[in-house]
Amino acid sequence: MYGSGLRVSECLQLRVQDIDFEHLSLTVHNGKGGKDRQTLLSSQLIEPLKLAIKRGIAVQAKDKEMGVGSSLPYQLGKKYKNAAFSASWAFIFPSANHCYHPVTGVLCRHHLHTSVIQKAIKVAANRANIHNKRVTCHAFRHSFASELIRSGSDILTVQELLGHSDIRTTQIYTHVIGKHYAGTNSPLDALAL
Repeated sequence: MYGSGLRVSECLQLRVQDIDFEHLSLTVHNGKGGKDRQTLLSSQLIEPLKLAIKRGIAVQAKDKEMGVGSSLPYQLGKKYKNAAFSASWAFIFPSANHCYHPVTGVLCRHHLHTSVIQKAIKVAANRANIHNKRVTCHAFRHSFASELIRSGSDILTVQELLGHSDIRTTQIYTHVIGKHYAGTNSPLDALAL
């Protein structure tokens, strides 16, 4: 979430085919507002992601032996009958249990529920003795945006990476870091007086 600016739901819905290690990017499908977008992938996440992908594919392979596939968007599942069994459609973070697809009623495996991650972050915050601040999944997305702006990234680039349709939403981060014009300083600040 911090490395790519993802919402918790976007992170958990990632499938194997959404990761591009070569270009250090990932694709978010059907994000907020039903939009798709591409965002950054930190090189530090390559090995952990490869391990998670390996686990996700192994879970899917066991499910396939039982005739159970990954849950798919309804129309996609109708159009591509075997996609639910394809490794590229495996969730990187699969649920521990099977469920019935809410539309088709077919037994399938979905991704982890957001509450699993929310609880894990709460536990981690307690272990780190962070009691004076509210630590949430969304804090990682906010930190991603704030750090990009603080390091001089263009506000339009940050807007695109976050998937904001309105620049005013992204501009909130310039206020959070105390630089109201996307990190622009007065020329007087560069002079030694």
